[in-house]
Amino acid sequence: MNCLNDTFRAVKAASRQLNLIDEKTINSLLCAVADEAEKSASDILAENTKDLALMEPSDPKYDRLKLTRERIQAIAADMRQVAQLPSPLGKVLSKTVRPNGMEITKVSVPFGVVGIIYEARPNVSFDVFSLCLKSGNACILKGSHDAHNSNRAIVEVINRVLITFGIDPHTVVLLPADREATAQLLQAVEWVDLIIPRGSQALINYVRNNSKVPVIETGAGICHTYFDAEGDLAKGRAIVNNAKTRRVSVCNALDCLLIDRSRLGDLPQLCAPLADSQVVIYADEQAFAALQGGYPSTLLEHAVPESFGTEFLSYKMAVKTVDGLDGAIEHIARYSSKHSEAIVSENPQHIARFFKEVDAACVYGNVSTAFTDGGQFGFGAEIGISTQKLHARGPMALPEMTSYKYLITGNGQIRS
Repeated sequence: MNCLNDTFRAVKAASRQLNLIDEKTINSLLCAVADEAEKSASDILAENTKDLALMEPSDPKYDRLKLTRERIQAIAADMRQVAQLPSPLGKVLSKTVRPNGMEITKVSVPFGVVGIIYEARPNVSFDVFSLCLKSGNACILKGSHDAHNSNRAIVEVINRVLITFGIDPHTVVLLPADREATAQLLQAVEWVDLIIPRGSQALINYVRNNSKVPVIETGAGICHTYFDAEGDLAKGRAIVNNAKTRRVSVCNALDCLLIDRSRLGDLPQLCAPLADSQVVIYADEQAFAALQGGYPSTLLEHAVPESFGTEFLSYKMAVKTVDGLDGAIEHIARYSSKHSEAIVSENPQHIARFFKEVDAACVYGNVSTAFTDGGQFGFGAEIGISTQKLHARGPMALPEMTSYKYLITGNGQIRS
């Protein structure tokens, strides 16, 4: 394929021009894109149908890939919400005056060019564009082959509006769907400031291992809920069912239920609501014995080593018996992707220790992991859930899409 350096160079130039656009224009543009998305829904859905035709409905990614008129309306509403959020740019983070009169001001600024590599989720194209534009960043989108027709239709909508506003359409660019484009993006250190992968652990590992551009890891969620010896059964039933079945294809969905050995007798009641959603349970030996006769046999399987540490993204869940809080913390430390972990317990000391020792971006006490989402945290829209520790962790909203720089002013000061 052709070298993409000219494209990268054009996006970099467009990112510099974004610094000159006022916030009112940015907000108007976002609302105009939302309007155009709704007007063009039939065209977008026609292209999305082409992508869906190439994927089996049983594939866990099918629901993520699928667009509907209602989903497009929700996407448009999200963009209008982003337009209403305060700008994260130009915020004075600190200001000091040195003894020599030199004034040092730390202010928030855009990264510049953000590359997003993502799998079969065409809504990400709109989401990323709105968040990047609001935070002053140009964006390079590298979607998967699975969603290429959908992504192309979406970017065409965005570009039409950009041109109407007199803004360089290179503010958002969709790369070809092949792997060579990904490889070139990961090497584009001269033009790209940041890469954010959104998708499976395999995708994230590939980007981390091959990128010369700085990376913020988001997406993969191997999430556990520990039902403690002092857990409340009613709370546990509701939390486990919600975390597992609310939406199985998202990264905050429950993958593994850990149960204290002393509460195995309550396991059938704890898991009972899952049967209504046809959740297949992969249980270890002790949990399997406890569930026999109390959970549908057609939905009960023996766990294998691969059952643990797996992000199922479907109506499947592992169950592991542990020896108390120590066993739960040890299991999570071994298998967690550091996304979202929860404990169900009425013992404040157990919750406090779980909070201290579990290493994850979001740690819950008596709450479903389904809440790991920027909107649910009150942050507004998000670009993803960061599972690392440098720069950003947890839901990445507009403030996390900025860096900062120091502005130094004076009156002729020189250094001796």
